[in-house]
Amino acid sequence: MKIASIETFTNEYVGFVRVRTVEGDEGWGQVSTYNADITSQIVHRHIAPHTLGQDASDLRALTQTVLEREHKFPGSYLYRALCGVDTALWDIHGKRAGKSVASLLGSTRTTFPVYASSMRRDITPEEEAERFVALKEEFGYKSFKFRVGRECGHDVDQWPGRTEDIVKRVRETLGDDVTLLVDANSSYTPQKAIEVGNLLQDHGISHFEEPCPYWELDWTKQVTDALDIDVSGGEQDNNMVVWKQIIQNRVVDIVQPDICYMGGITRSLDVAKLAEEANIPCTLHCANLSLVTLFSAHFMAAINNPGKYLEFSIEGLDYYPWQAGLFKPGYEIVDGDLILSDKPGWGIEIDSQWLANADYQVSYNASRF
Repeated sequence: MKIASIETFTNEYVGFVRVRTVEGDEGWGQVSTYNADITSQIVHRHIAPHTLGQDASDLRALTQTVLEREHKFPGSYLYRALCGVDTALWDIHGKRAGKSVASLLGSTRTTFPVYASSMRRDITPEEEAERFVALKEEFGYKSFKFRVGRECGHDVDQWPGRTEDIVKRVRETLGDDVTLLVDANSSYTPQKAIEVGNLLQDHGISHFEEPCPYWELDWTKQVTDALDIDVSGGEQDNNMVVWKQIIQNRVVDIVQPDICYMGGITRSLDVAKLAEEANIPCTLHCANLSLVTLFSAHFMAAINNPGKYLEFSIEGLDYYPWQAGLFKPGYEIVDGDLILSDKPGWGIEIDSQWLANADYQVSYNASRF
């Protein structure tokens, strides 16, 4: 199964990748969102030269080849770009086998539970609680995540008192029959994070994501060791050396790689396996409704150590207008569960009009004919 061509269709926010093989296979993937136009250039400069004409039967070997050839460029963009080709190849592997990617990975699940994930800090506690109630009634969500602190906030709240107010307001409004999670996005020093963590524990919050700057592993471990609440993290990390440190030192209770930041399904599976060996659950980060959530659903349905639920963004087109008209069919939530398609590969079609409006580039294997 040799790669004949790699195409990118992109705008500033989203970049789809189509891979075709010499044998006539076709698969769709996606680079990481945001600055996707830049990332797509990386696909053609740094990924395509090492994958065109190569056998794509062994995705781990192909991935290793790319990373070794590009060892002088170990930054985030390389992995964001690699994800586009890797996920397109998983689509091809699924189609060849006549199975969904989840099924190809060994899953028999048809649904997976999700938590309704808020991305907003510009919303009042009252407004957040009200929309959670409405979403619970409409989609049957049983778990919700909201934001506390201020992103990279140096112990400063988004506005004075917001964290205390939103924790109390959401719990009081939704009651005790829902699971609540929070995300701090690198807000706190250890001392402050432990203080906030105790507040969360007092209100039955079960999950405290990225309490400290993610690069301060020792800080995060202090928080994990001090609290009974589950501390999670890892969405920004793509270096396997760092992942080994996180897992071996039990820096967090739950690992949260992001498939698109990691470089695709193949490398994310390596993280999940390391975590499984350490008896640590894996709950992927997938904070928008591009294909990253679809990739994550198939992945979580198949691994041996999935967390309790999958992240599912509740932000619609009013907040993320670039999510409009990307692919079909769209996501379906029933009674708080995401419905998994059993169609081969990813089971979707990229919208033809979106593709027609995107910036296009192609890299060919010179010996494809």
